[in-house]
Amino acid sequence: MAARRAVTATADVVALHVSPVHAYEGRPADGPRPDPEPVSRDRVVVRAGLGLVGDRYFNHAAHRRAAVTLFAVEALEDVAAALGLDAVPSPLVVRRNVVLRGFDVDRLARHDVISLDSGDGPVRFEAHRPANPCAWMNAVIAPGAFRALRGRGGMRCVPLDDGVLRVGPVTVLT
Repeated sequence: MAARRAVTATADVVALHVSPVHAYEGRPADGPRPDPEPVSRDRVVVRAGLGLVGDRYFNHAAHRRAAVTLFAVEALEDVAAALGLDAVPSPLVVRRNVVLRGFDVDRLARHDVISLDSGDGPVRFEAHRPANPCAWMNAVIAPGAFRALRGRGGMRCVPLDDGVLRVGPVTVLT
């Protein structure tokens, strides 16, 4: 098997999401739990092997290989178009930590390493498994969103470096 060639690209971090609690628990018909604090961030602190400081998955042994989720906002735009929505929902509604524009996160394979540099130095993540959407997407986006996001829900990763990510332009190295 031939080695994969490193690829450098430019993209944008369009949203960063950190939440100390789950909002999508219980029955979707009851609606999401309100966040105790705003979840949108301009910057996040990443800790190797632990996740994003302040997030509900930070330093939880059961989530070490899935502590950070990467998502491509284009998937949400495609869902909005397919479902005939008047507007694209906020990228925060999918509850993914790092939302990118201009990089197809779903093409990452298990154990691929992706490096993101938003100006404070590169932060590497190892991809581990797809972040499959849940039935809550039908409640918070629109009926049919759960099915439309299958295969496009992003990637669960473990951070390999300490660092900082910011909203804005990012250099991506895979």
